[in-house]
Amino acid sequence: MTTVRTTRPTRSAHVRLRPRRTPAWWRDAVAISCWGSALTVILLWLSGRGVQLLASGPADLLISTGRLTGLVAADLLLVQVFLMARVPMIERSYGQDELARRHRLVGFYSFNLLLAHIVLITVGYTLRDHSSLLRETWTVVTTYGGMLLAVAATIALTLVVFTSVRLARRALRYESWHLLHLYAYVGVGLSIPHEIWTGQDFSTSRLAQVYWWSAYAVAAAAIVFYRAGLPIWRTLRHGITVISVVRESADVVSVQLAGRGLHRLGVQAGQFLVFRFLDGPGWSRGNPYSLSAPPRHNRLRITAKDAGDGSSRLAGLRPGTKVLIEGPYGRLTGERRVGRRVAMLACGIGITPLRALLEDLPYSPGDAVLVYRARSAPDLVFREELDDLARQRGITVHYLLGRRIPDRNSWLPQEAAEWDDAAALEALVPNLTSYDVFVCGPDSWMDAVAAAALKAGLPADQLHQERFTW
Repeated sequence: MTTVRTTRPTRSAHVRLRPRRTPAWWRDAVAISCWGSALTVILLWLSGRGVQLLASGPADLLISTGRLTGLVAADLLLVQVFLMARVPMIERSYGQDELARRHRLVGFYSFNLLLAHIVLITVGYTLRDHSSLLRETWTVVTTYGGMLLAVAATIALTLVVFTSVRLARRALRYESWHLLHLYAYVGVGLSIPHEIWTGQDFSTSRLAQVYWWSAYAVAAAAIVFYRAGLPIWRTLRHGITVISVVRESADVVSVQLAGRGLHRLGVQAGQFLVFRFLDGPGWSRGNPYSLSAPPRHNRLRITAKDAGDGSSRLAGLRPGTKVLIEGPYGRLTGERRVGRRVAMLACGIGITPLRALLEDLPYSPGDAVLVYRARSAPDLVFREELDDLARQRGITVHYLLGRRIPDRNSWLPQEAAEWDDAAALEALVPNLTSYDVFVCGPDSWMDAVAAAALKAGLPADQLHQERFTW
């Protein structure tokens, strides 16, 4: 089941870059800001006689409640924008995988509140005007200011929500999903005229106008600066180009990149960047790739498996190809360590960020363990590099080969089916609770590893993983 290699270390020539620590209060500040924005919206609704109207009859009750749901929906929509605007303070506090989960959760709440707003307002107007529901709907859409744009905004946001459902995401390529997801910005933009022209809370309160205009201005500035301005500046500053492409296996390639002053980029081992290679049609579609080696002062290396249009074209890149970059992103770094020992568990191409961490992190000989799961020996990426690292730094390496265990969500191969997941992990990593455990691989495999580690008694703050799914 395993191959174990523990050797006497030699001195590594790699000079490590000191990681930047993320202040602990940043995360609290972001959370307080999000909750504070929702509270502000509710207070503005209260100041606009929102509660008093609830007791003024069925029509006013529905209309006032519809106003509240619409206001909170609009605020949560802006929160979504901030969560995915690549603001460094937010990125470094939460990490991309947690941000994506929170973004999706806030999005569904926002969309449901938007639907409630539409229904409550329409039914409320119908009761107030003593009209039929269809006639009132037609009147509202065709005669109220900005309503046609609001309908278009609702359609755009509906498209985004439906393509965010897990089944839809699985049916779409990353590039197609990312393009469709940009309609969220269209939805936000098209909803503004409706709020200005017909929104009672906007038109009757100077304080509300100041709040909403400020919120939209800050959101727009964050998008322009962090999604466009900062990546362009970093691209021009560092001048990154392709210097070579190396095939690691039948479906995995590594791309060596060169640039100026990359130590000022702030990237750490374990992180990823979004790359756009200026090699022809399709260059505008960015793809996220993890570093597979620690960053040097003028070198980066990424490694990817052929899993779509973006990654499949890496093999055809030519030396000298210019590269646009976004990032760095991700929190699967040494900054999260709480102890001196490290255990790395990788499956498939998930070895990429962990291989970089193994070379970069400080630890003593015998204080690092790598467990690498693959279907067969040819699928072991970086086999020679990992063996060299084992000799240089005294790493214990276990290669687990074989197919999945049928009808069981396990991180072990079929040849180890008689083992309990937690017991096998404790056998491979003795005294597991003294280690920081880093995990990367397919989602279901990572779930199995996490369950086994926690069952074996590993404290939750010593388990480090980051999802790279979208």
